[in-house]
Amino acid sequence: MTRMVASLSALILSIVFLVSGNAFLMTLLGIRLSIEDVSPDVIGWVLVCYSIGFVVGTLYVHKIIGRVGHIRAFAVFAAMAAVVSLMYPMAVSTLFWAVLRVLSGFSVAGVLVVIESWFSSRATNANRGSMFAVYQIVFYLSAAGGQLIVNVGNPSDFLPFSLAAILLTLALIPLSLTRMEAPPIEQTSRMSVFKLARESFSGVAGALISGVLIGGFYAMGPVYATMVGLDVAKTSTFMASAIIAAMLLAWPLGLVCDRFDRRRVMFWVALTAASSATGVAVMGATNLALLTLLVGLFTGLSATLYPIAVAITNDRMDSNRIVAASATLLLSYGIGSVIGPITMAELINLLGPSGLFYGNAGFLVLLAVITSYRITHTEDVPVAEQEHFVPAMPEASPVLSEIDPRNEEFHESPEVEEMQEEIRQAS
Repeated sequence: MTRMVASLSALILSIVFLVSGNAFLMTLLGIRLSIEDVSPDVIGWVLVCYSIGFVVGTLYVHKIIGRVGHIRAFAVFAAMAAVVSLMYPMAVSTLFWAVLRVLSGFSVAGVLVVIESWFSSRATNANRGSMFAVYQIVFYLSAAGGQLIVNVGNPSDFLPFSLAAILLTLALIPLSLTRMEAPPIEQTSRMSVFKLARESFSGVAGALISGVLIGGFYAMGPVYATMVGLDVAKTSTFMASAIIAAMLLAWPLGLVCDRFDRRRVMFWVALTAASSATGVAVMGATNLALLTLLVGLFTGLSATLYPIAVAITNDRMDSNRIVAASATLLLSYGIGSVIGPITMAELINLLGPSGLFYGNAGFLVLLAVITSYRITHTEDVPVAEQEHFVPAMPEASPVLSEIDPRNEEFHESPEVEEMQEEIRQAS
């Protein structure tokens, strides 16, 4: 494990700078817009533009990478993300910021496709499970760390935006100096959302609603915290604890998913998360410790819905269709992440800050109803025949699905193994 991490140190450092800078900027923007007295529904429309740009990016950036190569494309995307972050304080205009969010989402998608292509090229049957775990741990810890540095400077000043630009620019240095051979880039195969839904409706619904919940919370969580009276320091802790909870709950839920029928696990996770969201909506910020605990439970359980949805779907897929199914589930999650901020912003506008969590609870109850209906009307996959659970993460590009330990066909291909060996020798 140590040797593998050392060989991937350039990639890992680039991920740390990129993810921490991007997470920091996302929370910073929510706080700044709240300070500027922008209405919650407008904030939702502005911040959702990031998800739109990200989804478009995952669909099209491979064409740019194929044309100019990984290193040049990485430099372009990282530089674009850094420049955009410097442009926010130049003019506090919702329309201007909406355009910048689209560009930011597109550029971050491009950077992640490049990084994850390198991760995929280094994966073998012996190490892909470890690589998958390392990537997720680094990603979540970096995102949580990014929330904590929101305390640096006044959100109304230029300094925090400059810090975000510095972090995004620093992501250029480790990967630009790497001697690793650039891997080939190919368009990830997909199947239509409707076709996949016919085979695994619970999986598609789980991925979509997970996108609604997580996308809505990451966009509107800082707005909620500001509206209930939390200062910048408490808001950063509030957001960081939610991300850490998502990481900590992934593995215990994985053990449960390997021992019980996964649709039933999804049903109970949805109901428990709905109860937590309702508790937050009713209680508000009267007790900060309890608020943080309930929000952590809600976000942690909501984040596990996506990997459970992937596991439910993969149990019904042949091994040669896992990558295509995973890419389609990511697209479903992306669609949900567009719906979430808009819907939650409208609910906050109508019901006040508690509308965020009443809305989340409603979507979770809807998922529980869908899952219950599917359990009673379709056959279960026997537990003994279920694929091993892998805590997949949605905040990634479709390329990452290629190092999913369940994806045996890709990694057992002699051509791919030969290509990977050449890359390792060259680096």
